[in-house]
Amino acid sequence: MKKLIIINGPMGVGKTATCKKLNKELQNSVWLDGDWCWMMNPFTPNEENKLMVEKNITYLLRNFLTNSNFDYVIFNWVIHLEEIFDLILDKLDDLEFEVIKITLMCNEESLKKRISMDVSNGLRDKECINRSLERIPLYKNMNTIKIDTSEISTDEVVKKILEFTH
Repeated sequence: MKKLIIINGPMGVGKTATCKKLNKELQNSVWLDGDWCWMMNPFTPNEENKLMVEKNITYLLRNFLTNSNFDYVIFNWVIHLEEIFDLILDKLDDLEFEVIKITLMCNEESLKKRISMDVSNGLRDKECINRSLERIPLYKNMNTIKIDTSEISTDEVVKKILEFTH
């Protein structure tokens, strides 16, 4: 059965690096980063754009899940509320696939350090640090597999995820 691997977590926790490597490790896989659907200038998270992003994500996931060339569909996004999982998965409930939901977590010190490096490199603004730190508690009670990335490499994170995919 096809597997949809959803990887969420706060900004700066390592979702993109992990999914990039995971996509290389899994044969017959495709990867969608939810942030790609938000790359607009200016960034305007109004209701019209939120609905568009939701439709784009579910459209792409549906196409990936129904394409016979893929056994694994990897999707990563911040997804800080359980309702966002439901919003996406409810629109795909007519398809047959297994869902594996994984939350990447890390301690506050690691998160601050990682986002600060991104700020220094011009990839994020300073406000991302506070937003990510404020959202950490939202992930703790989610119905997901938790992996703490604080003290382990991306290779080790991917190895742990692969244990849940076979």
